Amino acid sequence: MKWLAKWLPLLGFRGSSNYWRQRYRLGGDSGAGSGGIAAEYKAQVLNDFVRAHGVADVIEFGCGDGRQLELAQYPAYLGLDISEEAIAWCRQRFGGDPGKRFALLDDYTGEDADLALSLDVLFHLVEDEVYFDYLDRLFAAGRRFVVVYATSVADAPRTLRHVRHRPVETDIRARFPGFTRLVEVEAMLPPPVEQGEGGYTRFMVYRRASGS
Repeated sequence: MKWLAKWLPLLGFRGSSNYWRQRYRLGGDSGAGSGGIAAEYKAQVLNDFVRAHGVADVIEFGCGDGRQLELAQYPAYLGLDISEEAIAWCRQRFGGDPGKRFALLDDYTGEDADLALSLDVLFHLVEDEVYFDYLDRLFAAGRRFVVVYATSVADAPRTLRHVRHRPVETDIRARFPGFTRLVEVEAMLPPPVEQGEGGYTRFMVYRRASGS
């Protein structure tokens, strides 16, 4: 059962990577945010952005079970994940679509794309080293844009072992000076989605400066 797959890996919790590998191995999914109204909202924003900015290809770090991707309209796509089960599900789900490719993060060799994407991942990276390594990889992979969908809040209480809300906007601003926040784009987006003690899960859109 999916509820068991969500909570059982928290017993003897051994880090974020291990948690998600176990969760998918036990038959769990990517969570409520990958379906329903939340997924439709994210798909509308992303599909509109891809069309408006002539995005040729997308690379996503943390593609999960692929449910969110079913609503996407990308010219070309590469999805990466740490879970063998998640990658196998995605390959089966999109087996008839040659525009979509999937690979284990362990096999990542530095591919990039017009747009590098992160959806509902950052607040699940509870270890500092894992979190900053992920950000470095994400921003290195975005040739033109990086789009993050996450919370951004400092000093949020830790109520779950596999969730940690951080000051994502502050970290990105300090770590990646070669990127500019596209506030004018975000002003056009629908209202953010509430994420409990983490405040609001929302889009943060960045453009790589010319020559950086």
